[in-house]
Amino acid sequence: MPQLLLLIAAGAGLLLVRRLFKKQQDRIAADLRDAKEAMEHRDVDQAVPLEQDPATGVYRPKQMR
Repeated sequence: MPQLLLLIAAGAGLLLVRRLFKKQQDRIAADLRDAKEAMEHRDVDQAVPLEQDPATGVYRPKQMR
């Protein structure tokens, strides 16, 4: 009988660890998704249009006229 109780306790412990692991896995996936979206928005928001200077061939920020 004590072996059966030990087996039940071990099974319950494994289920608890599995739930905690899955919750952390979902949290990390959401954090990565948020970070990826933030990086995409950052690239678009900070983009500066460039134009080539015909005399030197160097690209410079475009003059807003």
